[in-house]
Amino acid sequence: MSTLAAQDIGTGRLDLLPLRVEHAEEMAAVLSDPALHTFIGGTPDTPQTLRRRYQRITAGSPDPAVSWLNWVIRLRDESCLTGTVQATVGPSGHGAVAEVAWVVGAPWQGRGIAAEAARGLVDWLGRQPVQAVVAHIHPEHRASAAVAAAAGLTPTDAWHDGERRWHLSVER
Repeated sequence: MSTLAAQDIGTGRLDLLPLRVEHAEEMAAVLSDPALHTFIGGTPDTPQTLRRRYQRITAGSPDPAVSWLNWVIRLRDESCLTGTVQATVGPSGHGAVAEVAWVVGAPWQGRGIAAEAARGLVDWLGRQPVQAVVAHIHPEHRASAAVAAAAGLTPTDAWHDGERRWHLSVER
């Protein structure tokens, strides 16, 4: 599998823009609510820490068989960033698998932004050489489970680090 690159993705209200180091300052504010870490642990990053993380992420995976794809979510009507979506695409025994995740800042939650962004990401992945899309979701994180369901993923009986695996086979 060749390495994939994040491309602009448009949805009804959103622009998913490939992550750039320059997004760190605005994203640090978007992601500043400690409640965003309830299920994933940790604490909000400072702009400097986020800038360093974005430098590592945008440099790409050290494994040439793995693609790190990251986008910021821009709400067109408000001209502001509201969160991120990401996909790590790598080989599996059955072709390439994309592991996806999302986060939307607290002020924009409850507006369907994560679901719309995740659907846009999954639709885009469906046009790439990917056989399956998976997500790992904490069993008590109902909002994230709803986003996964909206993007077409279904829960499985598989677990990883205390999180349920959700799965979607990509139809060709």
